[in-house]
Amino acid sequence: MKALDPHRICRLLLCSLVSVLLPVSGHAWDAYASWTDPGVPKVMGTDGSARIAGEADEIVAATDAADVALRPSPNRQSRDDAWWTGPMLANSAETLPPGHFLIEPYLYDVHSTHTDGFGSRAYVLYGLVENLTVGLIPIVGYNKADDGRSSSRIGWGDIELQAQYRLTEFHEGSWFPTIAIQLQEALPNGRYDRLGDRPGDGFGSGVYATTLAVNSQTYFWLANGRILRMRFNVSKTFPGSASVQGVSVYGTGEGFRGHVRPGNSLFVDASWEYSLTRRWVLALDATYTHNSNTHVDGQDVMYQVGALPLPDIQLDSGSSEAFGLAPAVEYSWTPNLGVLFGTRVILGNRSTVATVTPAIAVNWVF
Repeated sequence: MKALDPHRICRLLLCSLVSVLLPVSGHAWDAYASWTDPGVPKVMGTDGSARIAGEADEIVAATDAADVALRPSPNRQSRDDAWWTGPMLANSAETLPPGHFLIEPYLYDVHSTHTDGFGSRAYVLYGLVENLTVGLIPIVGYNKADDGRSSSRIGWGDIELQAQYRLTEFHEGSWFPTIAIQLQEALPNGRYDRLGDRPGDGFGSGVYATTLAVNSQTYFWLANGRILRMRFNVSKTFPGSASVQGVSVYGTGEGFRGHVRPGNSLFVDASWEYSLTRRWVLALDATYTHNSNTHVDGQDVMYQVGALPLPDIQLDSGSSEAFGLAPAVEYSWTPNLGVLFGTRVILGNRSTVATVTPAIAVNWVF
């Protein structure tokens, strides 16, 4: 059945209204006009009918012009003709249809001056009910260091649990984007302390961490008719605290005994995806990260001298911020299966080490 055009319905209703009003023009219409607005001059005889009909014609002509303006250009790309994998970093604000899965494994190398952090994180998501997607993100890694203190084996990082609820959905002709709220909980199952002479075996944080995020997504049609999709996401992470023993990812030594409380972190990500063709997409993420101070306190038993009390040790990382860019290319074989090639570049500063992270990911929805 053909969809009803609301503008055409309005025109038909207006014409029907005019046809009803025309017979009561003249003195009856003059009396009504004088009663509703005493300042309206009376129009005698059939002049009132002519005026109403003329105004109705003008309104119908205006709505016809609006129809032409709103009608998609022949060169305007349809959303069905654009296939996406998503950019390298920004999460989608959409949710999966109930009963469907998304599998998206990433392979990457976080390269800095003296180390390479090889890793993989895989998004395993499931559409639980309408507007609600749940899932988990397992992480594994291997650290290679120039000083020889590399990882002894591939190790597990902290596993993240995730739930996302969609609040609104984008519709063509509306300026309002798709918006979703997201909740993540990191489970501290990765090694983070008691690392001995293998600090490269540290892939975890040791703390539970809760992340709250607001994700948004919208579409723009450029002058050439092609689609530019944009995402804008903001998230805040609230870590807990943990005990620390020995060599750890927090820079403590072999004899250390104490506690750590990582600082909160803020992450902002704006991304753009330009649909070159149905299958090919150019993508770019621009990110900002702010990490609050991480505080470590305790004692080091290596400094034990007789019965003297151990001196307290206080370590503070200080706050830090980082800006990053992540250009990428997407290619899709089908609307539900594609691959992404990209590189994240973190710009170094006094508080952040510069890194370059090439990555590849496969996105599959079924």
